[in-house]
Amino acid sequence: MSSSIVQLADLGPITQLRAGRLPRRLVQLYVGLFLYGASLALMVRGDIGLAPWDVLHSGFIRHVPITLGQAVVLFSFVVLVLWIPLREKPGIATISNAIVVGLSADLTLAVLDAPHAMAARVALMVGGIVLCGLATALYIGAQLGRGPRDGLMTGLARRTGLSIRLVRTALEVAVVVIGLLLGGTLGVGTVAYALAIGPIAQWMMPWFLVDLGPLGRVGGIPEADPELLR
Repeated sequence: MSSSIVQLADLGPITQLRAGRLPRRLVQLYVGLFLYGASLALMVRGDIGLAPWDVLHSGFIRHVPITLGQAVVLFSFVVLVLWIPLREKPGIATISNAIVVGLSADLTLAVLDAPHAMAARVALMVGGIVLCGLATALYIGAQLGRGPRDGLMTGLARRTGLSIRLVRTALEVAVVVIGLLLGGTLGVGTVAYALAIGPIAQWMMPWFLVDLGPLGRVGGIPEADPELLR
């Protein structure tokens, strides 16, 4: 592999901030996180099925008087507690993800009405999935750390020795089952998201992956690895 290939770097939080091009990376991070929350809201308004973790969130709020965005924030911090025994390295994106995505989701839901026409609902679902792929490429490409759920996935894979794909599948099946038991929204959108989000994010990643130079290529993760894309 050529050393000139841009890679996802596996850096600690201080090194992430010292790696250079910080203003551009911060803007890219927060744009990506805001769009991620907006993409969640699009799928909610489409009402044809949600992403796996959002099946859990939507089921949970049926029993607790909080908004969907607040549930996203709450579960993000619950997941972060699980990072402790896994010894995952947080970054500025980790805490930012836990807060900004939920706030953005609630803001978008507040201004976006649910359509009645099926064509419009399908368009919202498809738009939400594509927008989520773009948002994923933006925030991961900023190289400022993993989100809470991504870190849980990679931490479990590292600790168990299982593949990231297997761990991710097991986690998402588990949260979907729990979400369904709570009354969460499962549908064709859930399947479409599971099949499409990785390829879309991987396709878009080269557009937004910030090159950190030699620092990012020492112990980095090749950007072509689809298992690291949600």
